[in-house]
Amino acid sequence: MSSGRNAIDAVEAAIAAFGRDEPVLVHDAADREGEVDIIYPATAADADAMTRLRNDAGGLICVAVTDAVAEAWDLPFLSDALGHPATESDHLAYDARSSFSLPVNHRETFTGITDDDRSLTAVELGRAAAATLAGAFDAEAFAETFRSPGHVNLLRGAPSGLADRQGHTELGLALADAAGQPPAVVVCEMLDDETGGALTPSSARAYAERNGLTYVEGRDLLTRLD
Repeated sequence: MSSGRNAIDAVEAAIAAFGRDEPVLVHDAADREGEVDIIYPATAADADAMTRLRNDAGGLICVAVTDAVAEAWDLPFLSDALGHPATESDHLAYDARSSFSLPVNHRETFTGITDDDRSLTAVELGRAAAATLAGAFDAEAFAETFRSPGHVNLLRGAPSGLADRQGHTELGLALADAAGQPPAVVVCEMLDDETGGALTPSSARAYAERNGLTYVEGRDLLTRLD
C-alpha cells in the first residue's frame, strides 16, 4: 500500500508527465484485471511510441475516448454493433461489460498495422477528440476521416467516468483530463516475456525506473481524480 505522501507524489508526477506528452504506467487493481498498461496521450503517440508499445508492452494497442466523444461520433459498443450470438452477454470476470467499440484505421493509412500507420490513426483520433469538444468534429466527419474495420481498437469510456468504472480506459481518460490533454488516450497492456502472463506491478515499476518513466497505482489515481 502506498503511503499518503508517496501516493500524492506519484499522482502529481503522473499528471505532470502526461501533460508533457510522456507515457505513464498505470496498474488498475489486484482484484480487477491486475494489469499494468502503458498509457499515452493519443496526440503524443508517434511511431516511436508504437514501437515501444509493441516491443515493451506487447498487449493490444487501443485508443480510449470519453463517452461524450463516442456519442458525438455515433460510436456503438462493438457487442451491440455485431448482433452475433457470441456477443449476447459479455460474462467478464472483472467487469460488467467490455468497453470495445469499432476497430478503425485513418483513411490515409495503407494496411493500417505499421507503426507509422497506427500512429497516424491514434494521433488523428486525439486531434478529432479535441475538435469534437470545440464542436468542430462530428459523426459525419468521423466517417469521412476513419474507416472500419481497422487496426486500432476504439474503447468507449463509461458515461460518468471513474464513478461508473475503474478500468484503464477511465483511469487514462481521467489522467488526460487532469493533465489538460484531449479526451483520447492510447492504452496497451504490459506482458511478461518469460511467463506470457501480465507483467507484475513490481516488474513494471522496475521498467519505469530503468526508462525514466512514471508508475502510478490506480487506487491512488482514484483517490486524487475521482
